[in-house]
Amino acid sequence: MTEHPDAPAGKATKYARVERERRFLLRDVPEETPTRRVLIEDRYLRGTRLRLRRSTNLDDPDDVIYKLTQKVPAADGTPGLITNTYLSRAEYDTLAAIPADTIRKTRASIPPLGVDRFEGALRGLVLAEAEFDDEVSQTAFEPPVEVVVEVTADPRFTGGALARMTAAGLAELLRGFGIRR
Repeated sequence: MTEHPDAPAGKATKYARVERERRFLLRDVPEETPTRRVLIEDRYLRGTRLRLRRSTNLDDPDDVIYKLTQKVPAADGTPGLITNTYLSRAEYDTLAAIPADTIRKTRASIPPLGVDRFEGALRGLVLAEAEFDDEVSQTAFEPPVEVVVEVTADPRFTGGALARMTAAGLAELLRGFGIRR
């Protein structure tokens, strides 16, 4: 069982939950029509395992969700524990002043996947993720044919690592998977 290494005795999973997700590298966004699209702006607070997120529904720009997330990876580098705290706009704005590395991406919900198309230095990167309620369904999941490779345990594809990546670094990383941008 994954436990939070910084929690007091007996509290290692009190507020956190096990994150069950698998992540995949794609060549491009699938052609299916998404059921929902959101603009995600992530701020990875430097020197921490904390992510500050603003998620804006592209069909309703007044629908904005703010949250602070801590992710503690499992020992093997796969997703471990996740703790989310939903914030007000004022709380988000206050925390946004903390130095951070940032990512902008559009997430298209194409069930069973959330497909992210990145912007800025990460333009050309397309990742998909699937979330699961239990370990059995997580293990049994068959990725779609569009998947180039599963990157769930590849630390180069974590949000924090991607937020610090340059365009040249991304191009080199993708070339290793036969993707040229």
